[in-house]
Amino acid sequence: MSDTSTRPVVEVCGPQARAEPVREVLPAKTVALGGSTRVRRLLPTLGRRMVGAWCFVDHYGPDDVAQAPGMQVPPHPHIGLQTVSWLLEGTVHHRDSLGSDTMIGPGELALMTAGRGIAHAEQSPDPHAPLLHGAQLWVALPDGARGTAPRFEFHAGLPAVTGAGVRATVLLGEFAEARSPGRVHTPLVGVDVELAAGADVVIPLEPDFEHAVLTVSGEPDIDGVLDPGTLCYLGCGRSQLRLRAASASRFLLLGGVPFDEEIVMWWNFVGRSGDEVRAARSAWQAEISGTGPARFGEVTGYDGAPLSAPAMPPVPLRPRGRTR
Repeated sequence: MSDTSTRPVVEVCGPQARAEPVREVLPAKTVALGGSTRVRRLLPTLGRRMVGAWCFVDHYGPDDVAQAPGMQVPPHPHIGLQTVSWLLEGTVHHRDSLGSDTMIGPGELALMTAGRGIAHAEQSPDPHAPLLHGAQLWVALPDGARGTAPRFEFHAGLPAVTGAGVRATVLLGEFAEARSPGRVHTPLVGVDVELAAGADVVIPLEPDFEHAVLTVSGEPDIDGVLDPGTLCYLGCGRSQLRLRAASASRFLLLGGVPFDEEIVMWWNFVGRSGDEVRAARSAWQAEISGTGPARFGEVTGYDGAPLSAPAMPPVPLRPRGRTR
């Protein structure tokens, strides 16, 4: 998915993790994407840029798109990151410049590694399901992997851990000895946790990771009740987490070893300097205008023009740190 804003914020991240458990409910802002889709942007946010290598979290829906076009995000570029598409309801059609052409449904992992450069588009098919609900997540690639060749993975079946009142599907990384087939480049975890009404369970955590939870439905009690659409940062140092739910609830657990590199995130690029990001923007604009070589590649099958990059900000893009 793209950041389609015409005035994207300069996102600058660096190492600074708290070594103890905390509980910080992070604010969200509403952002319009293509078509009728509006999302709650939860990361990066005021005061926190990353959770492990997770550097971007959008939560959208549940939206009634029965009489609307649904998601319509034109072809756009990425560098230096992985996109993780996770649907709870509905279907999204993924196309990219590698030739991938895939319908993504609930419980299926679409993992795109941008590496040195890729372009993709996402849209609701026609016809499409009446509801659309999901999350779009980005993972920053470490320096040793960000120049890798682009890659797309689709996994229709993922491992799940079940217990009394809980089911946990492992998107990425390892959880309770279940490992996702998705390829990762830093120690991290992503889990879709479903709680039955009346659940009261304890799940294991990796104490060297920092963690956060994104509530997607219901009101789970995780050191206190969390509303839907809430991202709560839990800090480091937890070896377990108690979960309770008065009604059926669902959330995403995200975590990882604190990312020890500074990054600059602007528009749909994750780089290490302003010059690198500026060069990626120039390459994309030249490519879509037909005046430059094909660094990102063409997305075939999408009926529409690619997304033009916004103007560069008037201030220099400089790495500074994880918090404002």
